[in-house]
Amino acid sequence: MRKTYINGVGCISAQKTFDAIFLEEAEINENDTILALKVPVYKDFISPVAIRRMAKGVKNGIVASALAMKEAQVETVDAIITGTGMGCIEDSEKFLKAILDDKEEFLTPTSFIQSTHNTVGAQIALGLQCKAYNLTYVNGSVSFESALLDAKMKIEEHEASTILIGGIDETADFTMSVFKLAGFIKKENESPYKVLNSTTKGAVYGEGATFFVVEDKKQDFTYAEVLDVEILNKLKADEVEAKITAFLKSNSLQISDIDAVVLGYNGDVEFDSYYKTLSENAFANTPQVYYKHLSGEYNTASAFGLWVGAKIIKTQQIPKILKVNPLENSEYKKILLYNQYKGIDHSFTLISKCLNLKS
Repeated sequence: MRKTYINGVGCISAQKTFDAIFLEEAEINENDTILALKVPVYKDFISPVAIRRMAKGVKNGIVASALAMKEAQVETVDAIITGTGMGCIEDSEKFLKAILDDKEEFLTPTSFIQSTHNTVGAQIALGLQCKAYNLTYVNGSVSFESALLDAKMKIEEHEASTILIGGIDETADFTMSVFKLAGFIKKENESPYKVLNSTTKGAVYGEGATFFVVEDKKQDFTYAEVLDVEILNKLKADEVEAKITAFLKSNSLQISDIDAVVLGYNGDVEFDSYYKTLSENAFANTPQVYYKHLSGEYNTASAFGLWVGAKIIKTQQIPKILKVNPLENSEYKKILLYNQYKGIDHSFTLISKCLNLKS
């Protein structure tokens, strides 16, 4: 069975992740309920004429995918697989507003065409002139993991050798206002918005695009190997440890073999107990990492988490800004990522250092 290697990454987020090594200039924003994106210079990647017609999710996806492909030293791919929870929601809002404002008359189709969830994957394919397999998964907070699992299976089944995968989501004013009313986002008068040991409901939201080139061949610049991915729907907090133990056992591992665990804490006091239970019990003696205080919460924030995990293995160090506890290991060989959202859509991703690789 062929193995799956991460050979290139590209990340556009609320941090400066597109022209830095590993969060050297990261900032923690505890004053806003929605984190603003650090945008690259789009015209360096996309023609100015095309930029005007593109939603920010599309622009960020194109740039992140270009960065990943440049790192992997590839010019074409055998498949493009994306995951998104909300799609190009900003254009969806524009189209729905036009329906109401124009009383369903004189509508232009542009915003509707650009609002579909598969727009990002399609635009990347158009830019690359890639007519290969192109699929978008819209599975809530396991959208990105679904894309990763699909890519891994295609490589294992010899259906592809080089695959571009990514997770993309964007914020939009009306949708965020609805999320605030629903209690998904923290209230405005509860700052500072701390993620660890939070005592309030809701999360700080964000947006971003994170892409990876995964291949069946190991290179000198490979980040890590993707060993396994598992997706589960509903679990209770006290059931997670048993599921993780079984997941690791299926890979001939146990909890003590994990050199670091990356947890999806988002500051929602109602559901962070899933992570806290693991932190205080199963992984009490393991270096623990969190990341949503930097990226914000969104459906494909776990792609940013995988970017963090891959960077830890590549650089063999955990920046202080990511640490849940002060524990360290002399070497980071195997890292487990665990994410869930509101008690559903649980995902386990296991990545490993590749032997005899240059850092």
